[in-house]
Amino acid sequence: MLIKKPTDIKSSEITDEKLYRNRRQFMLTASAAVAGAVITACKKSPPPNVATAPPQKLEGVVKSSFTVDEPLNSLKDITTYNNFYEFGTDKSDPAANAHTLVTRPWTVAVEGEVMKPKTFDIDELMKLAPLEERVYRFRCVEAWSMVIPWIGFPLNELIKRVEPTSKAKYVQFTTLLDRNQMPEQRFGTLEWPYVEGLRLDEAMHPLAILAVGLYGQVLPNQNGAPIRLIVPWKYGFKSIKSIVKIKFVESQPMTTWNLMAADEYGFYANVNPEVSHPRWSQASERRLPSLFKSTKTLMFNGYADQVASLYSGIDLRKNY
Repeated sequence: MLIKKPTDIKSSEITDEKLYRNRRQFMLTASAAVAGAVITACKKSPPPNVATAPPQKLEGVVKSSFTVDEPLNSLKDITTYNNFYEFGTDKSDPAANAHTLVTRPWTVAVEGEVMKPKTFDIDELMKLAPLEERVYRFRCVEAWSMVIPWIGFPLNELIKRVEPTSKAKYVQFTTLLDRNQMPEQRFGTLEWPYVEGLRLDEAMHPLAILAVGLYGQVLPNQNGAPIRLIVPWKYGFKSIKSIVKIKFVESQPMTTWNLMAADEYGFYANVNPEVSHPRWSQASERRLPSLFKSTKTLMFNGYADQVASLYSGIDLRKNY
């Protein structure tokens, strides 16, 4: 999912021969460089009332049994180093630029192969089920990881309420498309809006949640406010942010990164240390704030006992 290489990699090592042969990937890399330079040059400080606004605490959050007993990353780690390409291609760009995102009012349309399609207000969605704090490992395909105390509710609670039909085999998610609020959408960095998808049985799994907060607070803009998907056994690019539409479909949907670079980013995107990214190994990861890839990557990000049965009989090298 890289557009820019990490700063610890020499510029002479960024582009290899394969990248030149892959026209789509070459265009993606070039457009990101230009767009990133423009955004950086035009970047403005957030308005004072936004920059100084206190975080909003989420009330009534319960601790979940779905948790890992590992040290948490700091709130600063989580909110200042992340991918949200709608606000820029550097890891620090979302925190600097996402103040332009307006998260109220906000609605999420649920449609397609369901018996009860509905457009939900965000505050209505947050009351569908008790909000839980779930401490999950979060693994990026770029080989860095964190441990994050997400707050949300099971995705299956929403799915059960809209009653999918027998034709519903997949769930497609779509991010907001608004070039005024999301400045990187003015450029061809990706094909906008951002789209992701899951099989219906994956979406129904109790580990998959819709997150509305972290560290006891309302989800910050740069982390996907007001509502995002978290699928902890998959690479982070599957966990789509700022969702405005959820559609139940019969056929496997095309997704953003699969469209942009199908040989690098497959539909499933399960964390699998045995399958390398074409340009780097996935056998180990850099657990932030560490500078080194010293943590062994676990199959399904450590959730194999819970989710491996979903992929029985599937070639996870072919279906990466």
